Amino acid sequence: MGYFLQQLINGLTLGMIYGLIAIGYTMVYGIIGMINFAHGEIFMIGAFISIITFLALGLVGVGWVPLALLIVLLATMLLTSVYGWALERVAYRPLRSSPRLAALITAIGMSIFLQNYVQLLQGARNKPLQPVITGGMRFLEDGEFAVNFSFLQMLIIALTIALMIGFTLLINRTALGRSQRACQQDLGMAALIGIDVDRTISLTFIMGASLASVAGLMFLLNYGVIDFYIGFLAGVKAFTAAVLGGIGSVPGAMLGGLLIGLIEAFWSAYFSVEYKDVAAFAILVLVLIFRPTGLLGKPDVEKV
Repeated sequence: MGYFLQQLINGLTLGMIYGLIAIGYTMVYGIIGMINFAHGEIFMIGAFISIITFLALGLVGVGWVPLALLIVLLATMLLTSVYGWALERVAYRPLRSSPRLAALITAIGMSIFLQNYVQLLQGARNKPLQPVITGGMRFLEDGEFAVNFSFLQMLIIALTIALMIGFTLLINRTALGRSQRACQQDLGMAALIGIDVDRTISLTFIMGASLASVAGLMFLLNYGVIDFYIGFLAGVKAFTAAVLGGIGSVPGAMLGGLLIGLIEAFWSAYFSVEYKDVAAFAILVLVLIFRPTGLLGKPDVEKV
């Protein structure tokens, strides 16, 4: 029971990270119908901005952990949002009325560009970070084994829940959220009723990049090492989570992220760790066979 509970905690923590990245995929697809395959690299850039900010704070002598974390969080969200805005402005807006294949190729090209951009700026070596948040709770001790629930895992779960509550309120209770939902239904009609479609789409990219930057900070704190390639695999898994939950559904993206994290954690614990990715994609295939729209997705309604 203790071992199962430990893997449940590990899976939920990992799933929260995947879910935050997956929201960026599902928001962009929901509004403009494009898959932003460069979103994983936005997550990677967020992780690099986080580690650079930690190093800068260390140089100026900011040693109080809560203050340092707050500064890093705000700086990472702000600077990564600029990358998200620039990505939409340069790579997606000019191709909005082009065939979908052109946007898809551009997204892949931007992904490769951002990988090499970070590699040239930061080098190809792994970038380590000393543990920032240590300690935690131990319970269900049985001999040499005990369930560990670290303070870092508590922070990741609590911060993700807080972000999801705030994000949900923003979508449901604000003018921006109403504009996003209108654009999701019909871009042309949204423009006709006075919604600034370009501004709404840009803000959607900015919001997705902000959430991905938080995921990058969480990844850095949780694993303690990053490189310029982490965005590829995390991006693929987050995209898988978005499809599993139902592409275009924000709750579905978070649900899909949690499921992918739990599948990886439990498969690694009870079976061969080498095949944890195979297990995650196999579950995706099975779900899509029986429910092509994903767990919480809705079929597209043809507009006439």
